[in-house]
Amino acid sequence: MLHTLEAVRENLRNRDGKRVFYLGKGDSLTSGARDFLLRERIEILPASEAKPEKYRLPGGGWLEEKPEHMTHLNGDTLVPKTHPRIRFRGKLDTLEAELLLCQQECPRYEKELGEVLGFVRELLRREVLEEPMEDRPLLGMTEAEIRNRSHFPQDYYGQPHFMPSSKDGPVILRLNRCRCAAREAELLAAEAFADREGNPTRTDLLRAMNRLSSALYLLMIQEKAASEPQSGRKTGQ
Repeated sequence: MLHTLEAVRENLRNRDGKRVFYLGKGDSLTSGARDFLLRERIEILPASEAKPEKYRLPGGGWLEEKPEHMTHLNGDTLVPKTHPRIRFRGKLDTLEAELLLCQQECPRYEKELGEVLGFVRELLRREVLEEPMEDRPLLGMTEAEIRNRSHFPQDYYGQPHFMPSSKDGPVILRLNRCRCAAREAELLAAEAFADREGNPTRTDLLRAMNRLSSALYLLMIQEKAASEPQSGRKTGQ
């Protein structure tokens, strides 16, 4: 198998607090993928070393074999599949599925949805590797711009807030499903990344999740504005 840069980025793993990439016997890397690993000083290990000899439990102790009801939290640490972080990852999988369907069914937003999908996958990778989610533009907007536009859409798109209805077109309804999936994932993130007093432990991930649902809402606003032309609209572009 030939691993591209994108495949390498999505399959990095955490081992003893460091990022590693496991390369199977007979597999190879594209020049871009290899350059990335060298530049980031990410160690390439044989795939045979990916399976630990024993598994760590969060509360202490070890297991020789992985039970069916448990899964990897990171590295060699196992947790029940009902663990809040595992539930959060599952909801991100659902969000990715919704975005892919939306891309297919709403081709005029394929580029924007592709960017959102890439953002989700980057967020998932950062969560698994326990790395901070870097602040970067989404749909060409900063966090502050997304927040301002989602609060005052009338000022930017000539379209006020609205509640979706069955009379809205399929594009709005499909975008709304993506927005709902993002909101559900955001709520699970708030549950997964909180200490015993309820204080957030990963504010970077929570902020990123909030931006996701707001960005998808803005796509709904734009589609609504385009389907119901109004005079005096500001494009905000």
